[in-house]
Amino acid sequence: MKLRQRGFSLIELSVVAVVLMVLLGIFLERLTFYQEAAEHARFESELQQFKTGLQLRMAELIATNRERGVRELETDNPVRWLDKPPATYAGEYPVRPEAGNWYFDSPARELVYVVNQSRFLTVQDPRQPKQLRFRVRISYQPVDAPGGPTNGLAGIALYPLSQFRWL
Repeated sequence: MKLRQRGFSLIELSVVAVVLMVLLGIFLERLTFYQEAAEHARFESELQQFKTGLQLRMAELIATNRERGVRELETDNPVRWLDKPPATYAGEYPVRPEAGNWYFDSPARELVYVVNQSRFLTVQDPRQPKQLRFRVRISYQPVDAPGGPTNGLAGIALYPLSQFRWL
C-alpha cells in the first residue's frame, strides 16, 4: 500500500512563486506608467491654466486701454494672473527644486516644471535635468493704422524653451 503525498512539492511551489513574481513585475510596471500618465495630465492641465491666465490678463489690459502694460507680461510671473495658483506651485526657483512642482525662475524670467516621473519623457538635451522651462512671448502682426502700417498685438503664449515629448 502506497502512502499518498500531501501538500505541494518544491517544484510546484517554485513555479507558483515565479508566476507571482512575473505578475507582480507587470503590475508594478503598469503602475509606474499610470503614475507618470497622471503626472503628465496634471502638468498639461496646469500649463493650460497658466496660458489661459495670461490670455485673460492680456485681454483685460487691451479692454481697459492699457496695451503698454502687455509688454510687462513677458517678464512677470504668469502665476500672478491666476485666481489661485495650482497646488503644485512652490514659488521662486530654489537651489534644490522639489520634483513634481512648478517654480518661477526670476533671474531667467522662466516658468519651470520639475518632472517627478520621467521614464517616458524625451528632452532635446538629455544632459539637462528633467526640467521643462517656459517663457512668455508676445506676438505681433502688421496692422493698417491711420498714420501708416504698424505692429499690433496678435497674442500671448507660453513657449517651451526646448523641445520635449512626454508619453
